[in-house]
Amino acid sequence: DERNRYLFDNVVAGIGGYGNCLGIPTVGGELAFDDSYDGNPIVNAMCVGLVRTDGIVRAKASGIGNVIVLIGAETGRDGLHGATFASVDDPEASHRGVVQVGNPFLEKQLMEACLELLRGDAVVAMQDLGAAGLTSSIVECASRGGVGIDIDVAAVPRRETGMSAYEVMLSESQERMVLVAAPDRFDEIAAVLDRWSLSSAQIGYITNDGIVRIRDGEEVHVEVPVSHFIDECPTYAIDAVEPDSARARRTLDLTRLPDIDQPEIGPTLLTLLGSGNLGSRRPVWEQYDHTILTNTVFGPGQADAAVLRIKGSAEGIAVSMDCNSRYCELDPYLGAQHAIVESTRNVSAVGARPLGITNCLNFGNPERSPANWQLSQAVAGMAEACRQMGVPIVSGNVSLYNESGGKPIQPTPTVGCVGVLAEVTVARGIGWHDGDDIYLIGETAPGLGGSEYLQAIHGLVAGTPAAIDFDLERRLQQFMRALVVSGTVSGVHDVADGGLAVALAEMALASGIGAAVTLGTDDRRNDVRWFGESASRALVAAPVAQRSSIENVASSSGVSLLRIGSAGGETLSLGRSRAIPLEDMRSVSLRALDNDRTGATSA
Repeated sequence: DERNRYLFDNVVAGIGGYGNCLGIPTVGGELAFDDSYDGNPIVNAMCVGLVRTDGIVRAKASGIGNVIVLIGAETGRDGLHGATFASVDDPEASHRGVVQVGNPFLEKQLMEACLELLRGDAVVAMQDLGAAGLTSSIVECASRGGVGIDIDVAAVPRRETGMSAYEVMLSESQERMVLVAAPDRFDEIAAVLDRWSLSSAQIGYITNDGIVRIRDGEEVHVEVPVSHFIDECPTYAIDAVEPDSARARRTLDLTRLPDIDQPEIGPTLLTLLGSGNLGSRRPVWEQYDHTILTNTVFGPGQADAAVLRIKGSAEGIAVSMDCNSRYCELDPYLGAQHAIVESTRNVSAVGARPLGITNCLNFGNPERSPANWQLSQAVAGMAEACRQMGVPIVSGNVSLYNESGGKPIQPTPTVGCVGVLAEVTVARGIGWHDGDDIYLIGETAPGLGGSEYLQAIHGLVAGTPAAIDFDLERRLQQFMRALVVSGTVSGVHDVADGGLAVALAEMALASGIGAAVTLGTDDRRNDVRWFGESASRALVAAPVAQRSSIENVASSSGVSLLRIGSAGGETLSLGRSRAIPLEDMRSVSLRALDNDRTGATSA
């Protein structure tokens, strides 16, 4: 589809162009394709930074009489109604004016100016301008501080003439921030902004009446209590009931589908590696600068999570983003839980301890089924998964009404996880070394529900995603971290989309070394054993000399450990299937994104 190809290519170029200009490395991400995104592609972004705990400035307005300062770009009509544009059922019918015009060089100036200001003590509060522009920004800031705010839109610098107060307050022009400061500190702030060639203007002040007051000179346009926008705003009463169609899709009788014979395992793997959802992401991330700032230890394609060093410290951080929208389409409660545990598992795979979760909940119209049921189930599932894993959700975002022509996107609760390594040098990627033992950790359960294999080979999105044993998941992740920290392993990789065969192929391609793997014989289907997506599994590669040590740690951790093969050569041999040259796998995988450009979700 030429339109999807255009959208995909330009989203990738936009992320690369803007991020590269800012001087911030793009170190990882998630990419999935489904035709439900054809009319409504989803793009989520996660930014991770470092701050001293004693240097945090909150978006909490305080100090009666303090001034509200708007800094950065001038306000225009670009981005006007951007928030409501995201809430229409058919974005195609809307106009181009809702798209914000970005200027990464101005954003870089704004970012550096803000950091310089925050090194001093002139700023009382700071709030970015996002959806609904000044309106949401000042309301949120006032609500957190329990104060009122008086804004004069006549004082807002503009780059277009004839803008109404309504347009000024709802504009989503980029590269702007709102500050709160004492009146006698404004000149100090303005001087810093002037050095960075940025405008600054006093557009209002803090009041003690709890009212949001919007004026245009002497003409008052709005006088509404802050609480009416936040705590006392109208809420929907939605009867979220599971639709019959959702229950029907979870019905899957594997006996009605042919199994694959041993010789077909290799060719089937090549088919999966050639699909858009499992192929190489190199054509995407090679457009990004992922080493700028020289903090990146493991970048895209090198490990289950990106790993970055903290200069001046032995510590490092790990970052992962995950979501499987097929799982959420079939069972949003369980699918959202999978997003949580896979994200934490990926962080654990590099040796880091998960610290916190953020998310972006992308769903259809919450005023009708099935989106309202999907949303409520996903939120409940994520909450329970975080309680079970002992990891808090510390921030998030919600994007609703993602529909086109009355067709909603697959529910897409994108999850980001950040973890910490006490010693960044111990982190491990997904590669193995020649001669390494290869182990499978965890149990392979029966079933193919929601698997990429089922969709790519049989054209089905059906069945129930694999159940999650949280006790096992906790023990598995603890075991993974212990192995990495001990330095006994060469590489660790979780088993997820595409199952065991795809995970093995990814490790082989990452290291440039083949492997011979056998699973023995039992009564399970070949497609389940090689391409099933059971939860709580991972692959570990380690030198033969570490065999007894690894087996002892596994025994004490209470996790299943099976030695399934060894690394070496230039082919990947799976069971009794014909060995596949690494070059064949690499070639097929690199062409995958050229073959599949249905609608995309990117994070």
